[in-house]
Amino acid sequence: MPEAHAAIPVWNAENWHFEDFEIGDKIRSIRRTIAEGESMAFNSLVMDHHPYVSDERFAVEEGVFGRRLVAGAFVFSLGLGLAATNCLNSFSYGYDRLRFIKPVFIGDTIYTIRENLSKVVHNTTMGKLKVSYSVYKGEGELVLYAEHLLTALYRNPADFADEAKAKMAEKEAARG
Repeated sequence: MPEAHAAIPVWNAENWHFEDFEIGDKIRSIRRTIAEGESMAFNSLVMDHHPYVSDERFAVEEGVFGRRLVAGAFVFSLGLGLAATNCLNSFSYGYDRLRFIKPVFIGDTIYTIRENLSKVVHNTTMGKLKVSYSVYKGEGELVLYAEHLLTALYRNPADFADEAKAKMAEKEAARG
């Protein structure tokens, strides 16, 4: 890449560090309507061919909801993707409390609200954050909730060195 191009900031790529995450901060995504083609493409890609998500006749004639569902894994992926940030200094650590609260159907429009819930010192180079993703459809009906655990590099690791070392010593002592 030419140096002049490399100097241009990357679109949608934040340079946040652990210190920049404020507890309680929220962002809301744009809305997105889920189309049948993409739902079926996802089902095929992940081999989810449950009749509720892939068999229109079953869903209408025998299903509990009277119509086809969008696979929960797809709603999860879309919901997180809508509000995910491309933070160059953070790394996924896992997910907790994933709940599929209400059904999502082909043609539903969803959006996501992401909230910073907590942050703690993790080790000498990065802290651990917890953010929630609440995915809504229509006029604010909650359909999915998940908590994302992630780590983020410290801007100034020295500011956290003592606390990180104490935490690591505490973990070591607990191991026996």
